[in-house]
Amino acid sequence: MRLRVTALLVAILGTALAVPAQAAEPTLRTLASARNIKIGTAVSEGPLKAEGAYRDKARYEFGSLTPENAMKWARVEPERGRFDWSAPDAIVDFAQANNMVVRGHTLVWHGSVPSWITGGSFTDDELRALLKAHVETVMHRYAGKVGVWDVVNEAVAEDGTLRDSFWLRRLGPGYVADAFRWARAADPAAKLYINDFNAEWSNPKSDGLYALVKSLKAEGVPIDGVGFQTHVTTNSGLTQLGATLARFAALGVDVAVTELDVRMPLPADAAKLATQATLYQRATAACLAVARCVSLTVWGFTDAHSWVPGTLDGWGAATLLDEDYQAKPAYTAVHAALAARDFTTTVAGSGGCLAVPAVRAACDGSSGQRFTFRRTGAKLYSIVSARTGTCLSAASATVTQATCAAVPAQTFELRAVSSQDFQLRPTSTYKCLDGTAATVTVTACVSGLRGQVWRLASVPGHL
Repeated sequence: MRLRVTALLVAILGTALAVPAQAAEPTLRTLASARNIKIGTAVSEGPLKAEGAYRDKARYEFGSLTPENAMKWARVEPERGRFDWSAPDAIVDFAQANNMVVRGHTLVWHGSVPSWITGGSFTDDELRALLKAHVETVMHRYAGKVGVWDVVNEAVAEDGTLRDSFWLRRLGPGYVADAFRWARAADPAAKLYINDFNAEWSNPKSDGLYALVKSLKAEGVPIDGVGFQTHVTTNSGLTQLGATLARFAALGVDVAVTELDVRMPLPADAAKLATQATLYQRATAACLAVARCVSLTVWGFTDAHSWVPGTLDGWGAATLLDEDYQAKPAYTAVHAALAARDFTTTVAGSGGCLAVPAVRAACDGSSGQRFTFRRTGAKLYSIVSARTGTCLSAASATVTQATCAAVPAQTFELRAVSSQDFQLRPTSTYKCLDGTAATVTVTACVSGLRGQVWRLASVPGHL
């Protein structure tokens, strides 16, 4: 009996000691899920198999995996008819076991054409058939397991024309459209992307990629999205990414940041790490600002396993974690960007702008017409005047300003009418703010009533 009691006490004490003093910080994966966006990482099969720390960070911090090299043609079919699926299968199995999505990378890329293809004596028609068979073979194997594919990778040159690649020389410009059509037929449920680098800002390459996507859409080619790799240095500004994402999204496609890393000249120091953190924050915020930016993927998450030092001499430290898997300022910056849910905007109604003190007035952009929406829950916000610091209150039939307090009359549900237009519904009554008259009132919600629809000029794409 004494042994049993002792064992029970040990178990209880062990459990008590295991309880943290305070709740753990949410992971990137948790924060991204709350914003309806996927946060992902590229992974390599070697450390995924050999290192527990690598596996743990991958599954806890990320909701999406991209095989860094394992799915490329030269890896899966190094000799004609001899396939090696061990590495991609391991990554896909790991993702499924941890409820993660997989971004297939990549089906058509000039940088990983098997030597038996480039060194063979195939006719153009035979090459087309081989490429089609490759797309079909890979996609059939992973149908239902890989939901997103980088179908065509790096097809555009720096001057905006199609890259002078093996595939362009042998199959002509139609190979891009063909690849998407083959991919759609092979797995109709998968999302199909074109993916490229150096297109994140205004330049001839970005314009060329835009023209290509626009042309493919006009021809009815089944392209669902555009991936922006975003391999940058600490010398980059990365100030145009948000505008670029929005520009492409306006074509009617999803967009994604697909291979984000920020390399620096070695050795790393505090100033470089701070600059790196700023750029990671900008990239994350840019994606969050665009409703059709559906995912952000980093190209490796630890400096212990990054492509940069082995490829670019003198450069490195490009990822979120150091070589010991400790968070760098870049990780903290991405975490903060995902966690930041407040935004400041003007609130325009059918006859003017919401203004202090809770009236509708001619829009003038003054501080009295700017409000900070502070998130209190899912789609729930308090609305704070930028001028007075007081909160909108719907405690009576007429909206007033009051000292901010965590009460239902000061908590508003944002019910979307469009991407920028909302009904503002106090949770005390779930009626609607109505700006039909000069004084803003609270009235029963009526679908389609213009006075109850408010346009938020700066609403983020992911609330």
